[in-house]
Amino acid sequence: MKHGDLSSALLDASRHVDVHMSPEGAGMVCVDCHVGNRHEWPGSRYHGTISDTSRQRPGMRNTDILACNSCHTSAPHEALSVKGSKLNDHIDRVACQTCHIPEFAKGGVATKTWWDWSTAGKLKDGKPYSEVDENGRDIYLTIKGDFRWGEDVVPEYEFWDGIVEYTLLGDKIDPSGIVGINRIGGGPDQPGSLIFPFKRMLGKQAYDEINQYLIQSNVYGPEGDTALWSNYNWDKALSAGMAGSDLPYSGKFGFVETEMWWPTTHMVAPANEALKCSACHARDGRLAKLAGFYLPGRDGFTLTDRIGLWLLAMTLAGVALHAGLRILSRRRDNREG
Repeated sequence: MKHGDLSSALLDASRHVDVHMSPEGAGMVCVDCHVGNRHEWPGSRYHGTISDTSRQRPGMRNTDILACNSCHTSAPHEALSVKGSKLNDHIDRVACQTCHIPEFAKGGVATKTWWDWSTAGKLKDGKPYSEVDENGRDIYLTIKGDFRWGEDVVPEYEFWDGIVEYTLLGDKIDPSGIVGINRIGGGPDQPGSLIFPFKRMLGKQAYDEINQYLIQSNVYGPEGDTALWSNYNWDKALSAGMAGSDLPYSGKFGFVETEMWWPTTHMVAPANEALKCSACHARDGRLAKLAGFYLPGRDGFTLTDRIGLWLLAMTLAGVALHAGLRILSRRRDNREG
């Protein structure tokens, strides 16, 4: 539910859900890519492996997880075809996942896209309650707040260098905007950064209005009256939670909107379901919001475009005129001969 691309749908996946793990596809299992050593399993949320050609097959031991090009190489498309050659040209700036994971939360298993803690604690007739949607999914729980869900979710796209930095307890925040629980590194001008698909998880969390940082709560405990899940009192729960930290708590709290970025690398679709060129190379395409670089089909300069079209038209006219003159000249030579 949290990741979006990891769910019970992978246990018996169709090729559409995940071409690698499906019995109808490659029939792979987790440890083909996550090869452990003494119960230490590779795959980091802090330093991701977005490219690695040092290993060319699954099952090789390493401290890092396999990347797509570890198995598929950095030129996976048919190099002798125009289309394949052009697709291979994208590899240095576009992650394989961008085209080959058009959506996540597939196979009928939804993912949470919004979690609002600020509404937790409400009671009906003095008792905790829950609400579900038409699919039976929780959309409100007294102990957790409001939720939103999504299926077949289109990813968000950002440049990523594999580095993720997290906001830690005590880090100052700016509550006037959306607070990042984590931040992804990279950019269009940074070598090694690739356009990568993400799940962007949104929600609301408690923060100290005076000290300007996120704060922790005591949600569960068998003793006392401070646990949120027992007494549904935010003031007591936050005071108790912060008492267990080394940080001061002003006693004045609010809720701030937050976001968290989850790299998407499972639920790879079959090749025939990969994104077409027009999915990105269009003004309203998937990369419409991604700035800092020129993307053909999306970006354009009116004057430059018009000059280019004029030059193309003149070139075509020149070719046609030249061909016409040669035909006329040949006919004249034939008559004279």
